[in-house]
Amino acid sequence: MNNVQWKLDGMDCSNCALIIQKYLEKQGSEKIKINFATGDVSFELPDNSDHQKIALGINNLGYFVENFSARTKKENKITITHLHRFLFCLPFTLVLMVHMIPGMHFHSLMNPWAQLALSIPVYLVGLDFFGKSAWKSLRNRIPNMNVLIVMGASAAFVYSLYGTIIGQAEDYLFYETAATIFTLVFMGNLLEETSVQSTQKELIKLNKSQKVMANMIGYDSDHHEHIFTVENTQLKVGDLLLIKSGEQVPIDCKILWGEAQIDEAIVTGESKPVYKAAKDKLIGGSLLIDGSLKTQVTAVGNDTVLSNILNLVKQAQGEKPPIQQLADKISALFVPLVLGIALLTFLINFFLLDDFTSSLMRSIAVLVISCPCAMGLATPAAIAVGLGRAARNGVLFRNATGLEVFKDIKQIVFDKTGTLTTGNFQLNNFSFQTISEENFKLIAFSLEKYSNHPIANCISKTWKAKNEIRWKKIEEIKGKGMIGEDYEGNIYSAGSYKLMTNNEIEKKHSVYILKNNTYLGWIDVEDEIRPEAKSVITYLHSKKIKTILLSGDRLEKCQLLAKQLKINEVIADQSPEQKLKIITELNKQMPTAMVGDGINDAPALAKATIGISMSDASQIAMQSAQVVLMNHGLKKLPTALGLGKQTYVTIKQNLFWAFAYNIIAIPVAALGFLTPTFGALVMGLSDVVLVINSGRLFVKKVV
Repeated sequence: MNNVQWKLDGMDCSNCALIIQKYLEKQGSEKIKINFATGDVSFELPDNSDHQKIALGINNLGYFVENFSARTKKENKITITHLHRFLFCLPFTLVLMVHMIPGMHFHSLMNPWAQLALSIPVYLVGLDFFGKSAWKSLRNRIPNMNVLIVMGASAAFVYSLYGTIIGQAEDYLFYETAATIFTLVFMGNLLEETSVQSTQKELIKLNKSQKVMANMIGYDSDHHEHIFTVENTQLKVGDLLLIKSGEQVPIDCKILWGEAQIDEAIVTGESKPVYKAAKDKLIGGSLLIDGSLKTQVTAVGNDTVLSNILNLVKQAQGEKPPIQQLADKISALFVPLVLGIALLTFLINFFLLDDFTSSLMRSIAVLVISCPCAMGLATPAAIAVGLGRAARNGVLFRNATGLEVFKDIKQIVFDKTGTLTTGNFQLNNFSFQTISEENFKLIAFSLEKYSNHPIANCISKTWKAKNEIRWKKIEEIKGKGMIGEDYEGNIYSAGSYKLMTNNEIEKKHSVYILKNNTYLGWIDVEDEIRPEAKSVITYLHSKKIKTILLSGDRLEKCQLLAKQLKINEVIADQSPEQKLKIITELNKQMPTAMVGDGINDAPALAKATIGISMSDASQIAMQSAQVVLMNHGLKKLPTALGLGKQTYVTIKQNLFWAFAYNIIAIPVAALGFLTPTFGALVMGLSDVVLVINSGRLFVKKVV
């Protein structure tokens, strides 16, 4: 399967996304994610699929793939955007409506042929935009809201034209209704477009940080250093850069020389500068507050931290959480339902009132007031704001479902090392036998240098050696440790007590070293508790969330840590397989979150109701988790929980408004209490109400 990511123009609502999804499904696409607010579409296609043909098919639906050869769209330069369309239509509509103002009855404007001439430009622009979309949606048997708009405006226009032709215009004059419907809906679309863009403002801030100028270091034939200013998009891995005080870090890089204070708020949400020196890594988009650095580029393009964040959030925005499924089903049925209600409105009113004009105006009002867009926008608007604020505060959601799931979490399971503790170990003590101290240290270093475990990193850094043992084969056994075979056939091991076959050795040490299953010695390291761990556990208890420590470490160490942090339950000495079984059982009891960072946590993270990983975790742990906390981000866990719950509350509020609006507005219009003109205005503003409510998530207190 090929993963395809396209940017589409022309999507206005959830119905548009639904039409595209149905088409892609017919083409054999899987894992389809569509975000109509941003135009991002991602899906998987069979390897032998014709991308050109599929893009052309999307083109024929009325939506256009950016930067793709299949695009043949020719825009009318007068009406490219909603703003252009609105500004073009507004003068004609205002003139048409002048005669409706008391005391402003201009004789020339009462002429039906003059009103016809004024309404034709507006009607043609409206048909060009709404009509094409409506026709294509009907042709694909998924009618969208533009069908309602076109039918309402066309009914008023054709009715007025009929009266003009037969010479009884005074009884049929509703040209201003047709023009006003199109103009006000253009205005509503413009307001909605502007409002939806505001929900993306946090992502836009991140996006703007992706393209900056960089000071690249180069050398001439005499090895003299020169500085060249280039755009960061031209950089390659390995290029040397000079970053000065006050400049933005242009791309992910590693410090070769110098030290500085770095503001990483753009990625981590932390406003406090972080000290960085040689060998430390810098995140592209962060700001150098004080100092001067020479660095080497470590990642470019889509491999950078910032690009990964943006891609994660965009993909998550394309996800549909469970609560959206009901709204999608109703939206798909909504337009045919409204068409039926409008027809019934006309027939019932006509038989009761015996007035064709009033009956037609009421049915037109029903068509225009109905707003399936509000139902489609309710969830994406809230999710866009929630994910954007989360990303800005150093919390990355891999999918939108994670936001919703947080509301149900009743217990959180924590790994110990690197999660509740810093993972910054210091070598405390060691003991060896039958070999020299030098050989003991060499064996330990040669094995542990191939592991990413924090304890292994501590040992390999402390006892670093040049003449390391060369291995014929080496592997890491989850939950146990490292096992290597040298070229002479000797088997060396470094890991937990589970490697031991000699029960006489005490279980209290951190690492045991063996050769051919013969005990050689032990190593002890000390770890420190994260300073924020206690406050996070206290916060969770205040929210009635049970806390559990699940670790592969010894029971004594785990109990000591749990006592210090007041964790509710301790489960120690667990292998990855055992952790997986425990999480499975806990999930059956109640919704459970798992927070971890090591390779041995990966299966449990994937199995938990929601898996939460640290950004400095192993890659497999990050890939297994649904939520990633940036920058040693245990303290961001309450923010992630709060944002998840508040986003869900906002989605419920939005859906309530969308349903309530239509439930109330349609009967009011059918009974004649709303004119088509006022209905068009209210319909446009209804979407704005949802976006404003969603926008409250930017400032709402979540912790």
